[in-house]
Amino acid sequence: MGGRPVRAYVELVRAPAALSVLGDTLAGAAASGNPLGGRRLALPLASVAFYWSGMALNDWSDRALDARERPERPIPSGRISPNQALAVAGGLTAAGLALAAYSKSLKAAVPLAAAVWAYDLVLKSTVAGPAGMALCRGLDVMLGAGGARSALPAATVVAGHTLGLTALSRGEVHGASDIVAKAALTGTAVATTAAVVGKSASWRHRLGAVAFGGMYAANVGYAQLAATKDPSGPTVRKATVAGIHGMVPLQAALAARRGSLLGAGLLSAALPLARKLAKKVSPT
Repeated sequence: MGGRPVRAYVELVRAPAALSVLGDTLAGAAASGNPLGGRRLALPLASVAFYWSGMALNDWSDRALDARERPERPIPSGRISPNQALAVAGGLTAAGLALAAYSKSLKAAVPLAAAVWAYDLVLKSTVAGPAGMALCRGLDVMLGAGGARSALPAATVVAGHTLGLTALSRGEVHGASDIVAKAALTGTAVATTAAVVGKSASWRHRLGAVAFGGMYAANVGYAQLAATKDPSGPTVRKATVAGIHGMVPLQAALAARRGSLLGAGLLSAALPLARKLAKKVSPT
Protein backbone atom coordinates (compact mmCIF):
# COMPACT_ATOMS: atom_id res chain seq x y z
CA MET A 1 0.00 0.00 0.00
CA GLY A 2 2.85 2.39 0.86
CA GLY A 3 4.16 2.45 -2.71
CA ARG A 4 0.86 3.35 -4.32
CA PRO A 5 0.72 7.03 -3.25
CA VAL A 6 4.33 7.49 -4.35
CA ARG A 7 3.59 6.03 -7.78
CA ALA A 8 0.56 8.30 -8.09
CA TYR A 9 2.74 11.37 -7.58
CA VAL A 10 5.35 10.01 -9.99
CA GLU A 11 2.61 9.69 -12.61
CA LEU A 12 1.19 13.11 -11.77
CA VAL A 13 4.42 14.95 -12.52
CA ARG A 14 5.56 12.51 -15.27
CA ALA A 15 8.75 12.18 -13.25
CA PRO A 16 10.91 10.28 -15.79
CA ALA A 17 10.09 12.78 -18.54
CA ALA A 18 12.10 15.37 -16.62
CA LEU A 19 15.16 13.83 -18.25
CA SER A 20 14.06 15.68 -21.38
CA VAL A 21 14.42 19.13 -19.75
CA LEU A 22 17.84 18.78 -18.15
CA GLY A 23 19.50 19.69 -21.43
CA ASP A 24 17.65 23.00 -21.82
CA THR A 25 19.84 24.72 -19.28
CA LEU A 26 22.94 22.97 -20.64
CA ALA A 27 22.22 24.25 -24.15
CA GLY A 28 21.54 27.74 -22.82
CA ALA A 29 24.71 27.78 -20.73
CA ALA A 30 26.84 26.62 -23.67
CA ALA A 31 25.31 29.20 -25.99
CA SER A 32 25.95 32.01 -23.51
CA GLY A 33 29.55 30.95 -22.92
CA ASN A 34 28.84 30.57 -19.20
CA PRO A 35 29.11 26.82 -18.47
CA LEU A 36 27.21 25.24 -15.62
CA GLY A 37 29.38 25.17 -12.53
CA GLY A 38 29.33 26.17 -8.90
CA ARG A 39 25.94 27.46 -7.85
CA ARG A 40 24.75 27.32 -11.46
CA LEU A 41 24.72 23.54 -11.21
CA ALA A 42 21.36 23.99 -9.45
CA LEU A 43 19.79 25.38 -12.62
CA PRO A 44 19.00 21.97 -14.20
CA LEU A 45 17.25 21.07 -10.93
CA ALA A 46 15.26 24.30 -11.11
CA SER A 47 14.29 23.38 -14.66
CA VAL A 48 13.06 19.97 -13.50
CA ALA A 49 11.07 21.57 -10.67
CA PHE A 50 9.31 23.90 -13.11
CA TYR A 51 8.61 21.01 -15.49
CA TRP A 52 7.12 18.86 -12.74
CA SER A 53 5.04 21.76 -11.48
CA GLY A 54 3.64 22.22 -14.98
CA MET A 55 2.72 18.57 -15.25
CA ALA A 56 0.88 18.63 -11.90
CA LEU A 57 -0.89 21.85 -12.86
CA ASN A 58 -1.76 20.33 -16.23
CA ASP A 59 -3.60 17.45 -14.59
CA TRP A 60 -5.33 19.78 -12.13
CA SER A 61 -6.52 21.94 -15.00
CA ASP A 62 -7.57 18.95 -17.14
CA ARG A 63 -9.24 16.94 -14.36
CA ALA A 64 -12.73 17.15 -15.87
CA LEU A 65 -11.52 16.26 -19.37
CA ASP A 66 -9.34 13.43 -18.06
CA ALA A 67 -12.34 11.97 -16.22
CA ARG A 68 -13.80 11.28 -19.67
CA GLU A 69 -10.74 10.61 -21.82
CA ARG A 70 -8.03 9.36 -19.41
CA PRO A 71 -9.73 8.10 -16.26
CA GLU A 72 -6.59 6.16 -15.30
CA ARG A 73 -4.69 9.35 -14.44
CA PRO A 74 -4.05 10.10 -10.74
CA ILE A 75 -6.78 12.71 -10.18
CA PRO A 76 -9.77 11.11 -11.96
CA SER A 77 -8.82 7.70 -10.57
CA GLY A 78 -9.06 9.15 -7.06
CA ARG A 79 -5.45 8.42 -6.08
CA ILE A 80 -4.67 12.14 -5.75
CA SER A 81 -7.16 14.89 -4.93
CA PRO A 82 -7.34 18.12 -6.97
CA ASN A 83 -6.18 20.11 -3.94
CA GLN A 84 -3.17 17.85 -3.49
CA ALA A 85 -2.21 18.25 -7.15
CA LEU A 86 -2.51 22.03 -6.92
CA ALA A 87 -0.37 22.04 -3.78
CA VAL A 88 2.29 19.98 -5.57
CA ALA A 89 2.30 22.45 -8.47
CA GLY A 90 2.68 25.41 -6.13
CA GLY A 91 5.36 23.75 -4.01
CA LEU A 92 7.44 22.75 -7.03
CA THR A 93 7.18 26.23 -8.51
CA ALA A 94 8.45 27.67 -5.24
CA ALA A 95 11.28 25.13 -5.23
CA GLY A 96 12.24 26.07 -8.78
CA LEU A 97 12.35 29.77 -7.90
CA ALA A 98 14.40 29.05 -4.78
CA LEU A 99 16.93 27.01 -6.76
CA ALA A 100 17.14 29.73 -9.39
CA ALA A 101 17.68 32.34 -6.69
CA TYR A 102 20.49 30.21 -5.23
CA SER A 103 22.01 30.14 -8.72
CA LYS A 104 21.63 33.92 -8.99
CA SER A 105 19.28 33.49 -11.97
CA LEU A 106 15.98 34.50 -10.39
CA LYS A 107 15.31 37.21 -12.99
CA ALA A 108 15.40 34.56 -15.73
CA ALA A 109 13.27 32.14 -13.69
CA VAL A 110 10.33 34.41 -12.86
CA PRO A 111 9.14 34.76 -16.50
CA LEU A 112 9.48 30.98 -16.91
CA ALA A 113 7.36 30.26 -13.83
CA ALA A 114 4.75 32.76 -15.00
CA ALA A 115 4.68 31.22 -18.48
CA VAL A 116 4.14 27.72 -17.07
CA TRP A 117 1.13 28.81 -15.01
CA ALA A 118 -0.25 30.93 -17.85
CA TYR A 119 -0.04 27.99 -20.23
CA ASP A 120 -1.81 25.50 -17.98
CA LEU A 121 -4.47 27.85 -16.64
CA VAL A 122 -5.22 30.04 -19.65
CA LEU A 123 -3.52 29.22 -22.95
CA LYS A 124 -3.47 25.44 -23.21
CA SER A 125 -6.96 24.90 -24.62
CA THR A 126 -6.79 27.92 -26.93
CA VAL A 127 -5.27 28.36 -30.37
CA ALA A 128 -2.30 29.96 -28.62
CA GLY A 129 -1.59 26.78 -26.64
CA PRO A 130 1.31 25.42 -28.73
CA ALA A 131 2.94 28.85 -28.81
CA GLY A 132 2.55 29.11 -25.04
CA MET A 133 4.30 25.79 -24.49
CA ALA A 134 7.02 26.77 -26.97
CA LEU A 135 7.59 29.95 -24.95
CA CYS A 136 8.02 27.86 -21.78
CA ARG A 137 10.74 25.72 -23.31
CA GLY A 138 12.47 28.68 -24.88
CA LEU A 139 12.53 30.46 -21.52
CA ASP A 140 13.91 27.28 -19.96
CA VAL A 141 16.91 27.51 -22.29
CA MET A 142 17.27 31.16 -21.38
CA LEU A 143 17.29 30.15 -17.72
CA GLY A 144 20.52 28.25 -18.32
CA ALA A 145 21.94 31.29 -20.10
CA GLY A 146 21.02 33.62 -17.26
CA GLY A 147 18.99 35.61 -19.78
CA ALA A 148 21.96 36.30 -22.08
CA ARG A 149 20.87 37.30 -25.58
CA SER A 150 23.52 35.11 -27.15
CA ALA A 151 21.36 32.10 -26.24
CA LEU A 152 18.33 33.34 -28.16
CA PRO A 153 19.10 31.23 -31.28
CA ALA A 154 19.33 28.05 -29.19
CA ALA A 155 16.15 28.99 -27.32
CA THR A 156 14.38 29.56 -30.64
CA VAL A 157 15.40 26.11 -31.93
CA VAL A 158 14.06 24.37 -28.82
CA ALA A 159 10.92 26.51 -28.89
CA GLY A 160 10.35 25.69 -32.56
CA HIS A 161 10.60 21.96 -31.90
CA THR A 162 8.19 22.35 -28.98
CA LEU A 163 5.71 24.25 -31.12
CA GLY A 164 5.39 21.40 -33.61
CA LEU A 165 5.40 18.75 -30.90
CA THR A 166 2.63 20.43 -28.92
CA ALA A 167 0.46 21.10 -31.95
CA LEU A 168 0.74 17.45 -32.99
CA SER A 169 0.15 16.16 -29.45
CA ARG A 170 -3.35 17.61 -29.47
CA GLY A 171 -4.32 14.65 -31.63
CA GLU A 172 -3.14 11.98 -29.17
CA VAL A 173 -6.69 10.87 -28.36
CA HIS A 174 -8.82 11.60 -31.41
CA GLY A 175 -6.14 11.87 -34.08
CA ALA A 176 -4.63 14.84 -35.90
CA SER A 177 -4.82 16.22 -39.42
CA ASP A 178 -2.14 15.24 -41.89
CA ILE A 179 -1.41 18.95 -42.36
CA VAL A 180 -0.41 19.32 -38.71
CA ALA A 181 1.73 16.18 -38.92
CA LYS A 182 3.47 17.45 -42.06
CA ALA A 183 4.05 20.84 -40.42
CA ALA A 184 5.63 19.13 -37.41
CA LEU A 185 7.87 17.07 -39.70
CA THR A 186 8.94 20.21 -41.56
CA GLY A 187 9.69 21.87 -38.24
CA THR A 188 11.93 18.95 -37.29
CA ALA A 189 13.92 19.40 -40.48
CA VAL A 190 14.31 23.11 -39.80
CA ALA A 191 15.32 22.50 -36.17
CA THR A 192 17.93 19.94 -37.27
CA THR A 193 19.50 22.38 -39.69
CA ALA A 194 19.46 25.23 -37.20
CA ALA A 195 21.06 23.08 -34.50
CA VAL A 196 23.95 22.10 -36.75
CA VAL A 197 24.74 25.32 -38.65
CA GLY A 198 25.95 28.58 -37.15
CA LYS A 199 28.90 29.47 -34.95
CA SER A 200 30.86 26.45 -33.68
CA ALA A 201 33.64 26.15 -31.10
CA SER A 202 35.73 23.94 -33.43
CA TRP A 203 35.40 21.38 -36.18
CA ARG A 204 35.21 18.62 -33.57
CA HIS A 205 32.30 20.36 -31.92
CA ARG A 206 30.67 20.73 -35.32
CA LEU A 207 31.00 17.00 -35.94
CA GLY A 208 29.45 16.34 -32.54
CA ALA A 209 26.54 18.59 -33.41
CA VAL A 210 26.07 16.77 -36.73
CA ALA A 211 26.04 13.40 -34.97
CA PHE A 212 23.51 14.42 -32.34
CA GLY A 213 21.47 16.35 -34.89
CA GLY A 214 21.29 13.25 -37.08
CA MET A 215 20.11 11.20 -34.12
CA TYR A 216 17.40 13.77 -33.44
CA ALA A 217 16.26 13.92 -37.06
CA ALA A 218 16.14 10.15 -37.43
CA ASN A 219 14.24 9.38 -34.25
CA VAL A 220 11.73 12.23 -34.33
CA GLY A 221 11.40 12.47 -38.09
CA TYR A 222 10.64 8.77 -38.53
CA ALA A 223 7.79 8.89 -36.03
CA GLN A 224 6.37 12.09 -37.48
CA LEU A 225 6.60 10.70 -41.00
CA ALA A 226 4.47 7.77 -39.85
CA ALA A 227 1.97 10.27 -38.45
CA THR A 228 1.70 12.02 -41.82
CA LYS A 229 0.65 8.71 -43.35
CA ASP A 230 -1.62 7.64 -40.48
CA PRO A 231 -2.59 10.58 -38.23
CA SER A 232 -4.71 8.41 -35.93
CA GLY A 233 -4.55 8.76 -32.15
CA PRO A 234 -2.17 5.85 -31.44
CA THR A 235 0.29 6.87 -34.16
CA VAL A 236 0.21 10.51 -33.08
CA ARG A 237 0.85 9.46 -29.49
CA LYS A 238 3.95 7.53 -30.59
CA ALA A 239 5.14 10.60 -32.50
CA THR A 240 4.52 12.73 -29.42
CA VAL A 241 6.58 10.42 -27.21
CA ALA A 242 9.35 10.43 -29.84
CA GLY A 243 9.21 14.22 -29.89
CA ILE A 244 9.55 14.43 -26.11
CA HIS A 245 12.54 12.09 -26.10
CA GLY A 246 13.90 13.86 -29.16
CA MET A 247 14.51 16.93 -27.03
CA VAL A 248 17.61 15.19 -25.65
CA PRO A 249 19.66 14.78 -28.86
CA LEU A 250 18.48 18.22 -30.03
CA GLN A 251 19.77 19.82 -26.83
CA ALA A 252 22.96 17.75 -27.14
CA ALA A 253 23.52 19.04 -30.68
CA LEU A 254 23.10 22.65 -29.56
CA ALA A 255 25.40 22.17 -26.57
CA ALA A 256 28.05 20.28 -28.54
CA ARG A 257 28.27 22.89 -31.28
CA ARG A 258 28.93 25.67 -28.80
CA GLY A 259 31.67 23.84 -26.91
CA SER A 260 30.10 21.40 -24.45
CA LEU A 261 30.93 18.03 -26.00
CA LEU A 262 31.28 16.27 -22.66
CA GLY A 263 27.99 17.65 -21.39
CA ALA A 264 26.29 16.67 -24.63
CA GLY A 265 27.64 13.14 -24.35
CA LEU A 266 26.46 12.77 -20.77
CA LEU A 267 23.09 14.19 -21.74
CA SER A 268 22.62 11.75 -24.62
CA ALA A 269 23.41 8.86 -22.27
CA ALA A 270 20.13 9.66 -20.49
CA LEU A 271 18.06 8.91 -23.59
CA PRO A 272 18.00 5.09 -23.26
CA LEU A 273 17.00 5.49 -19.61
CA ALA A 274 14.22 7.90 -20.55
CA ARG A 275 12.84 5.44 -23.08
CA LYS A 276 12.98 2.58 -20.60
CA LEU A 277 11.21 4.56 -17.90
CA ALA A 278 8.57 5.73 -20.40
CA LYS A 279 7.35 2.14 -20.59
CA LYS A 280 6.50 2.32 -16.90
CA VAL A 281 5.29 5.93 -16.63
CA SER A 282 3.85 7.60 -19.74
CA PRO A 283 5.47 10.97 -20.51
CA THR A 284 2.23 12.28 -22.03
